[in-house]
Amino acid sequence: MRRTRSDKTTLAGGVMGVHGQWIDFGSEAPVHRALDVDWIHGSPSAKHNTDPDIQVHAYDEHTFILRQNKAINYEAPFLFLVFGNTRAVLIDTGATESAEFFPLRRVVDEVVGRWLAAHPRDDYGLLVLHTHAHRDHISGDAQFADRPGTTVVGADLDSAWAYFGFADEADRVARVDLGGRVLECLATPGHHKAAVTYYDRHTGFLLTGDTVYPGRLYVEDWAAFGRTVDRLIAFAGTRPVTHVLGCHIEMTTQSGVDYPVRTTYQPDEPPLEMTVDHLRDIRAAIDEIGTRPGRHPYPGFVICREDD
Repeated sequence: MRRTRSDKTTLAGGVMGVHGQWIDFGSEAPVHRALDVDWIHGSPSAKHNTDPDIQVHAYDEHTFILRQNKAINYEAPFLFLVFGNTRAVLIDTGATESAEFFPLRRVVDEVVGRWLAAHPRDDYGLLVLHTHAHRDHISGDAQFADRPGTTVVGADLDSAWAYFGFADEADRVARVDLGGRVLECLATPGHHKAAVTYYDRHTGFLLTGDTVYPGRLYVEDWAAFGRTVDRLIAFAGTRPVTHVLGCHIEMTTQSGVDYPVRTTYQPDEPPLEMTVDHLRDIRAAIDEIGTRPGRHPYPGFVICREDD
């Protein structure tokens, strides 16, 4: 049980009102909870789709995983909504701009409203960050542009690197304080030059975006990708990692076999969660692939190396 206390505290995340209960996110090691989730995975036809536009899974009372419906966009990205004492962070905003077809802000506001009802505090903020700048991870940004108390950090290289301080020191571990809950942030290029990986000390989540996930790992910079995987392995060796979570599922439950691009129905998906051992498997695959471009399937992922 996380301990709480009542007071007024100023942190990097802002000021918590005097009526708030301070949640202790940092004094205990993360608890490994099972992620046995029946994710929405599309329907055989659009007219038979009865899934919600956005699935919301509560990992714990302060951590939520969202998945976009494949009927809205075949990418079906996963998003992460994480609560601290003074603000929450939404990591990625999905593949669809229109709030009519993809009501992300409404869903986020509902989850935030329920959380604040259970944990009242004043002047609670929302920070919007990204794993990288591809369209299926930033399209919902505009829905938050006029939201009160909200900061949207651009996913492009200049905006993200300036925010995290990577422009001055690419190998630094940046820290984003949500009010007693700290995310550690690493520049992890390879899939995309502005890719960022997040580590949440509270859950032990390592959020790897499109760098590592059960699917097609598209690599635009092979040398950078190798360095990134090495860095993630080293980083995970010094922190308790419960789950490695990317932003898509593209594999089938058959070893080495993925669903075709633009698939909107994936009834036989493997779990989203991966482990540090998968990072080591990817490192071994990098060594095996060597200088060969092209598509290289492995049991839990497919590495797609562009021709340098």
